[in-house]
Amino acid sequence: MTLNNLPRMYLKPWETDSRQVWTYRILVAHDSAALWKLFSSKSLGHHFHLYTQNVAGQETDEIERWLDREFETPAEEPIKKVLSNGQLTPNDWKCLVRFLAAQDVRTPAWFAQKMRSWEQSLPELLKKTIVQSLEKYERSRTSGEPLSQPPPTENRERLPLRVRVKRHPSGGGEIGAEMLIGRKLWLWTVTRVLNQTVKVLHGHRWAILRPPKGMAWLTSDNPVMRLNLTSATKYNFEGGWNSRGTCIVLPLGPEHLLYTQVGQRPPQRGERMLKEHADLVRQFTAEHAWRTIFANKQDSEVALFRPRIVNSLEVQREREQWASWHEQQVRAEQEMDETDS
Repeated sequence: MTLNNLPRMYLKPWETDSRQVWTYRILVAHDSAALWKLFSSKSLGHHFHLYTQNVAGQETDEIERWLDREFETPAEEPIKKVLSNGQLTPNDWKCLVRFLAAQDVRTPAWFAQKMRSWEQSLPELLKKTIVQSLEKYERSRTSGEPLSQPPPTENRERLPLRVRVKRHPSGGGEIGAEMLIGRKLWLWTVTRVLNQTVKVLHGHRWAILRPPKGMAWLTSDNPVMRLNLTSATKYNFEGGWNSRGTCIVLPLGPEHLLYTQVGQRPPQRGERMLKEHADLVRQFTAEHAWRTIFANKQDSEVALFRPRIVNSLEVQREREQWASWHEQQVRAEQEMDETDS
């Protein structure tokens, strides 16, 4: 079991002749653990049950198959063209951008980021939504005008939302809402983002950039960076897909980087970056990683960019957390379904 869940085809450009990828673990249990180890890209690219859903009492991996069918398989040939410096068609660019979008939102890192955001914002958002809905209902009842119906949205049935209505015998009542914060909400968000929000990425101007000769791009288990960069010491990874000035990058191989800066003309395709800029890209790639950094060879600079953490208790805690992940999510989803029925 790993924490990566990258498609195998994505890691293949970093494979050695033995079809293995050099791997740097950020969290290890002991000082004696090797800085770099070779692993098969097949063993690195999967996390059991990350996208499994429980639908009508049956487990399904439809989301994973949808990601492969709609975003990853269509990008295989365009990525091969990129790696061979071939000419890209408009459809190739579209497939590459959709691939980037999927790799941004399908990772455990994105899930963890969303969980923190939801835990802070959802209670107040639900309360505000209920108040607004009641006000709209009262206006409709007073005016006699029917309530407007929202347009249909894809995947609405998967939104883990429960509305409770309690009527008082003397009149009036109470209304409340609960949202299940976990895998089901994440997958609902992933499909919504990739069906709708992804369209903004096609409005940007993209390029493929290469490192200086003798230098190679790294990648990680959190490979898409949305970078707000003011200077080499003032930056963050909190940019949006349509935030002017944000740099969005995805390494496609040791020699090729998919790049855009929102609202700006891109550099010429195939242009080699200045060394000082390429150094920053490599540094940012390492800093943005979740738990693992990948390279086509042992890279001594990575330990400087991202010193590893030695903590056996944290390693054990994470193993236990992910070992129980599926069971916990299924139980929570079933409890909500049973309460609704």
